[in-house]
Amino acid sequence: DGTEPSHMHYENDENYFRGYEWWLMKEAKKRNPKIKLIGLPWAFPGWIGKGENWPYDYPDITAYYIISWILGAKQYHDLDIDYIGIWNERAFSSKYIKLLRYTLDKHGLEQVRIIASDRLWEPISFVMMIDSELHGVVDVIGAHYPGTKTVQNALLTGKKLWSSEDYSTFNNDVGAGCWARILNQNYVNGNMTSTIAWNLVASYYEELPFGRCGLMTAQQPWSGHYKVESPIWITAHTTQFTQPGWSYLQVDGHLEGGGSFVALTDGLGNLTIIIETMSHNHSKCIRPPLPNFNVIPQRATFYLRGSFYMVETLQVWHSRLDFESGNSSLFQRLNPVQVWKGRFSLNLNVDEVYTLTTLKTGQKRRCPEPPPPQPFPSNYKDDFNIRNPPFSEAPNFADQTGVFEYFVNASDPGDHVFTLRQVVIQRPITWVSDADQTISVIGNFKWVNMTVTCDIYIEKPRDGGVFIAGRVDNGGIYVRRTKGVFFWVFADGTYRVTSDLAGQEILMKGLAGVRDNAWHTLTLNIQGNSASGLLNGYLLWENVIISKPGNGWAALGTRSFEFAQFDNFHVE
Repeated sequence: DGTEPSHMHYENDENYFRGYEWWLMKEAKKRNPKIKLIGLPWAFPGWIGKGENWPYDYPDITAYYIISWILGAKQYHDLDIDYIGIWNERAFSSKYIKLLRYTLDKHGLEQVRIIASDRLWEPISFVMMIDSELHGVVDVIGAHYPGTKTVQNALLTGKKLWSSEDYSTFNNDVGAGCWARILNQNYVNGNMTSTIAWNLVASYYEELPFGRCGLMTAQQPWSGHYKVESPIWITAHTTQFTQPGWSYLQVDGHLEGGGSFVALTDGLGNLTIIIETMSHNHSKCIRPPLPNFNVIPQRATFYLRGSFYMVETLQVWHSRLDFESGNSSLFQRLNPVQVWKGRFSLNLNVDEVYTLTTLKTGQKRRCPEPPPPQPFPSNYKDDFNIRNPPFSEAPNFADQTGVFEYFVNASDPGDHVFTLRQVVIQRPITWVSDADQTISVIGNFKWVNMTVTCDIYIEKPRDGGVFIAGRVDNGGIYVRRTKGVFFWVFADGTYRVTSDLAGQEILMKGLAGVRDNAWHTLTLNIQGNSASGLLNGYLLWENVIISKPGNGWAALGTRSFEFAQFDNFHVE
């Protein structure tokens, strides 16, 4: 649901302080030093493909780019990357994977393991079976949204099998049911020993394509409001009582009345059992489709053997998702269960999760109430005048194509030393279709009437151009079809008003007298079904009829992948 800045925008460029991921990884390690860190490219900067939308023509360059990121993580943030992937949900190249392993080893990164291919089980499993060298360098087969199932070839490789991306479901109680079911059944049905949720926290505008598809919601940085959603407490049933490195016990985890259980051990005598009884309609994930099944209330008896025969009591944590009243009970500590001669029984209702464990460390802390929710400020200004910004990008702007960064304009002695600059000047090797224009959105999607003002600076002579916009209706994977009211000015002195980001649906055009390498002020005013535009405070066009969209964000951007600067942004 947006773009992230690369550590190498250009061939001769390296910067390990862009974006939020470095901060995020360090915060994660503070909370659990044992947490694993995985890198996976979605897109690559265009220079890697030398103009082709393909990262494998120059595999040595791609490997160098990836290894730079791993080394930068260590050098600048003391972060050890544990695993590295190939290309998210796109083709893999066996030649590249082998070269990546060779290059990792050459740089002393033998401990970094390789996951492939973050797509489907095939063809990677089949190719590994017939290519022994590839089999030797891939440590984990990662599949996306496997629907708790694997395939024969994947099992035959003998490799670790992971659901390396899953969930992606709206984070209400059905999302929690989805997450509870696949956390168990990915192992029970598919032998997968890791399940990774996309995404961690929904911290992006909710109206983007995958709104609230995170384990919790924190999408109001301006108010500080957040919500710990039910999938977080479902996660706790597993993650508070296991760690990376624990092993699944090879039991058949299907329950007779429907539902599943898994058992894990640290190998030091500790045992954790997680049970889920999610019903079909209350545990549908966004993908793939879920075949019908039945779950009924049942009494289940568990038998502990071997060293676990000596266990006398198990701590109990319980959640019940209530779809009738909406009064779900989440992650509550119940009385311990007494184990008698290695056996105990439990009455299981539908839509429940139990954790039974020898660990006494579980906790559900009372946290202070977050600040109340508030809409995005209806009068918002940013002059980008910040000397040592904590992040490389301005707050609240959500880049959807291109990257907009704080910039120190050393050549300008006047009012525009600190600006916001679009810095991607070549179309990336894309994951989905980025727009041909760059765009960053901001504000409240429900806005109807608005005035957007911004100082703009076109850097590209002749065919350069920039825009400001309102009522912008789309982003993420649908950014190419974005509509709104777009006010463009171009380096050739012309202007346009269009109802689309692509610039095809022209509502008005004419001469503006704007030139490149000079500052100008654009103002876009949208009221009801009419819009007008000002240049440097003077009316340039008016009475342009707007049909739809009827609401949306404010935005700014450029005509192509080109340098351009913005300053003194104001929306009201």
